[in-house]
Amino acid sequence: MMKLNGWKMVCAACAFCVAAVSSNSAQTFTTLMSFDQANGESPQSSLVQGPNGRFYGTTTGGGSTTLCPWTQGCGTVFEISAAGQVTTIYNFCSQSGCADGQDPSAVIVGPGGNLYGTTTDGGVTSFGTVFKITPSGNLITLHNFCTQNAGCSDGMNPETGLVVGANGNLYGTTISGGTNGAGTIFEITPAGVLTTIYNFCSLRNCSDGDFPSGLVLGGDGNFYGTAAGNNGSRTFGDVFRVTPAGKLTVLHRFCSESNCADGATPAGGLAQGPNGELYGTTYYGGANESSCYRGCGTVFEITRSGQLTTLYSFCSQSNCSDGEWPGAAPVLDAKGNLYGTTAYGGASLQCGAYGCGTAFKITQSGQFTSLYSFCSQTECSDGELPVASLVLATNGNLYGTTAFGGTDGDCTNTIDTGCGTVFVLSKAAKPFVQPLPGFGIVGAEVGILGNKLTGTTSVTFNGLSATFTVKSATMIFANVPTGATSGYVTVTMANGTLTSNVPFRVMQ
Repeated sequence: MMKLNGWKMVCAACAFCVAAVSSNSAQTFTTLMSFDQANGESPQSSLVQGPNGRFYGTTTGGGSTTLCPWTQGCGTVFEISAAGQVTTIYNFCSQSGCADGQDPSAVIVGPGGNLYGTTTDGGVTSFGTVFKITPSGNLITLHNFCTQNAGCSDGMNPETGLVVGANGNLYGTTISGGTNGAGTIFEITPAGVLTTIYNFCSLRNCSDGDFPSGLVLGGDGNFYGTAAGNNGSRTFGDVFRVTPAGKLTVLHRFCSESNCADGATPAGGLAQGPNGELYGTTYYGGANESSCYRGCGTVFEITRSGQLTTLYSFCSQSNCSDGEWPGAAPVLDAKGNLYGTTAYGGASLQCGAYGCGTAFKITQSGQFTSLYSFCSQTECSDGELPVASLVLATNGNLYGTTAFGGTDGDCTNTIDTGCGTVFVLSKAAKPFVQPLPGFGIVGAEVGILGNKLTGTTSVTFNGLSATFTVKSATMIFANVPTGATSGYVTVTMANGTLTSNVPFRVMQ
């Protein structure tokens, strides 16, 4: 996800949005809440569904601390219910000198049901942190970047979230620092021991990329990600695979000086589909280069061996009503349909030349449907600039955030209207269950997240019965049964069954 630190002036005209027309779809759009600066401002990272069924997210600004050097606040971690009730569980820069960090990225659910994340800035060195926080708001800083030596060999400024590896440790990236100053991939234990496993720009002409985005754990136990590239080094980004030991392989390099039809600047990371293939977006490039500088962005599929297929090029519709410049990875349902957002474009012409963003759906065959155009309501009360990935919740709804817009226009650090929103697009998919984590060895206890689980009568792993305990209406704990093989998890209740959205992987 590409943060908006340098984007705020681009959508200046969005402050004057007064009306928009959304596309017809089966989904119903609802704004759950609008931030008001005191409880946060400008959410730019995706939400995550916690074991209690509620959602957790971050804002890059706002909050109630008085120690932040910025008058608009240094960011928050918040909890929000499916009905829109929001609670701030942490205000960054609550410690002297912002030793706890500022400008947080996305949080994930990690070991022990705690939340783990990064801050781009702040910490004892001011170059970012890795933190753990309980759902009740107790924060522990696990690592301060740029502390290993004067050259910041451990990296600087982690702009994206973390991912849990098969060994239970956490993995992430920094956009700068490292031995070449071009970013790193790191591993960190839940206790805070950090190891740099790769330094970008290690290949000639930075052909391995720089400015990496977040990682995703592949079905083969390796990590996959994107690096945005750098025009100075005449690179436009790539997709890579890296082993837990740090061996990196470039799977695809985007663009050339004469042709960016395959995309350019993949800034949003990747998502893995139920078929095991990987999906992502590029901010620039595509088939419509004449409509935008180096194109308006793409959605692509790539195999783990590196075969890339462009599923869609944005700005294919008149006035870019389908959107332009997607900055985040898509999310997939059990059928392989992709859902995502574009930061700009859309059907509304009241937001200036760039538009205020869209939500979309794309099938595996590339059939495109516009789900919503932001700033369709008076004064952009429905939000504008949705730069983060959507999350598909176990109730089948899509939840997301917009960086600006909403009903509160008192955000003093931008000229845009509103401090950002949380929204929901209903009925995108059927309800399902989600194993946490999505892998495990035989005998391991696995959490199973869902809804209305209290009447559960059986749990199976790829058809094999498992012992289980119902913890709450949203969480079951089950043990991977002896003889289990990789496949879908099914929960049976008196009123029906729920199946996992993606296969559970049994580790050897």
